[in-house]
Amino acid sequence: MYVRYKQVYALSPEKSKIIKLNKIGLTLGLMSCFGLCIIANFQKCILYYVHVVGACLTFGVGAVYMLVQTVLSYLMQPEVHSKDVFWIRLTALLWCCSSIVSMFVSSVVLYSGLYGTNLVQKLHWDPQEKGYTAHLISTVSEWSLAFSFLSFFLTYIRDFQKISLRAVVSLHGQTLYDTPQSFVTDEQTLLIAGSI
Repeated sequence: MYVRYKQVYALSPEKSKIIKLNKIGLTLGLMSCFGLCIIANFQKCILYYVHVVGACLTFGVGAVYMLVQTVLSYLMQPEVHSKDVFWIRLTALLWCCSSIVSMFVSSVVLYSGLYGTNLVQKLHWDPQEKGYTAHLISTVSEWSLAFSFLSFFLTYIRDFQKISLRAVVSLHGQTLYDTPQSFVTDEQTLLIAGSI
């Protein structure tokens, strides 16, 4: 997210509309990443509602991030890249949105109470059980959504091949805390020797 932000900023430093959308995209991307951390740390079968909040942040806000990046691709053509990149990103965005709708509808049907209660805890399904079809559609939609995200981020490959990003470290002192001079000399020797 950050590399894309820096890239767009470097390519269009004077265009205020692109700069504003770029900042919005960075914010949305960071929110989506935070949602992914929530999903990873709170399993569905243990803390269902926290997991759902994380999924909404990851995929809902992530879909808006994809929309912003697609609009940026549209605004930056043909100077920065071709129309093909825009159309590919738009296709991935539409794929993402259709997966979200399919997953939402099938999940609402599944958890509406028609097929029983406590389905959140259910890990293994039998094809003859009630609600199996809705569960299957929801699962396939969820995986489709994940692959649409991966496909969207794969469209950045050619963009990122044409840039290099580096961090420059500038020290304002020998240590990060105040110590007697003898410790400073020992630390400096270790850093020069390349060992930690």
